[in-house]
Amino acid sequence: MTTVAVEAALSASPEDVGTELLAVVEDQWFDRKSAKTPAKTLAPAICGMANADGGILVIGLHDGSVEGTDSDPRRRNALVQASIDFCVPPVRVKHHLLGCVREDGVADHLLVLRVEASDTVHATVKDEVFLRVGDETRKLGFHQRQELFYDKGQASYEARVLPGASVDDVESGLINAYVDAVQAPDALRLLQARGLAVDRELTIAGCLLFARYPQGPLPETFVRVIRYRGRERGTGARQQMLNDERIEGPIPELLAGARRAIADRQPKRRALQDGRFADVPLVPEDAWLEGLVNAVVHRSYSVAGDHIRVEIFDDRIEISSPGRFPGLVDLTDPANATRFARNPRIARVCADLHFGQELGEGVRRMFEEMRQAGLVDPVYHQTSGSVQLTLSADPVDRALESRMPEHARAITRALRESGRLSTGELTERIGMSRPTAQRELAALRDAGIVEWIGKSTRDPRAYWQLKTT
Repeated sequence: MTTVAVEAALSASPEDVGTELLAVVEDQWFDRKSAKTPAKTLAPAICGMANADGGILVIGLHDGSVEGTDSDPRRRNALVQASIDFCVPPVRVKHHLLGCVREDGVADHLLVLRVEASDTVHATVKDEVFLRVGDETRKLGFHQRQELFYDKGQASYEARVLPGASVDDVESGLINAYVDAVQAPDALRLLQARGLAVDRELTIAGCLLFARYPQGPLPETFVRVIRYRGRERGTGARQQMLNDERIEGPIPELLAGARRAIADRQPKRRALQDGRFADVPLVPEDAWLEGLVNAVVHRSYSVAGDHIRVEIFDDRIEISSPGRFPGLVDLTDPANATRFARNPRIARVCADLHFGQELGEGVRRMFEEMRQAGLVDPVYHQTSGSVQLTLSADPVDRALESRMPEHARAITRALRESGRLSTGELTERIGMSRPTAQRELAALRDAGIVEWIGKSTRDPRAYWQLKTT
């Protein structure tokens, strides 16, 4: 669910607004609270949204009914002040009263709080940090909190005004479609409200989303789609490149162009579909499309000299994106990672325009699509400056896995998700004693399922991986 449904509900008549807001599913950008919520208790929700992508809190709705807030004006004023009194530092929140009709037919008002995405990490007065994740407000642990501080240092980049970029440079067709999608009064006010323009100057996010040619002032913001022959890149005279296409334009056009380029070049196989044989993708389109959208929306645009690459082989698709994985301390469990949008303004517009799912949901969806297709799980590999996603067409041998002992299955799953792990990393990840892990690894090696790579038994760089042949 995107903010479009929320905005449509907020514009309903007083007789219908409560019912329509109750019908909207709570998500990353929307939450409902009772009028009886203590102001101090509201602080985690406010901080969670500010630390994520911003959002809307509607107060006066509870347990499927419209309460209103007029019965206790003092409590309502305290809720308005919660972002100042119980958040450190204070969170920027705009508020207004919205006319409604209670369940008993009496006219009343809802309190609407619009929480802005922040470039600072906000805590409660108890020094607790929260993050809005899907429809939950999660308390962060120490390491997650440190990661959030790191990522917030980069988050302000998209909000900077881009010298020389004016609202006059906006592609009229794109911005008009966005105005219609969110039912905004006019384009300029919408750009300013979403943090995409300051006065009449575009921010970096505004330029990337709606300028006619963002690659002029931001030359590395393109997607390169490369098709190779076979399973290897090759070098020099052995280079196996078949096609290399550069996709440019504002993000909506960039995503559409990259989607077409990948679909035209992705590996296919013959399969029976609706009673006849047809070419079907080896890698599910929904999986690689989520990977592409996540790369474009969540890449680090402050990293100069690098771009997004989609490399297509006969047996896999690899998507490389500049910047570390936002909000993720390690990659041992990417499907359940705590998300954080490095570019919350871009993420919100793309959600409004129905491009992909939010990062956490999109990653989980990739795993589901690959598993439903009987393929191995997506694999993320993070370097100091980039993230690479590999979507492989290798099938999972379900029958073989079902015959393995529980510890052996845990080891193969860990290696499939991570690519390679040392014995120590394996024991730490799956909570197994070292002797047990060594015994299971030896059995898997003898069965030809895993292999050990190292120069000697004392090699500190030695690791285990699934055997490829």
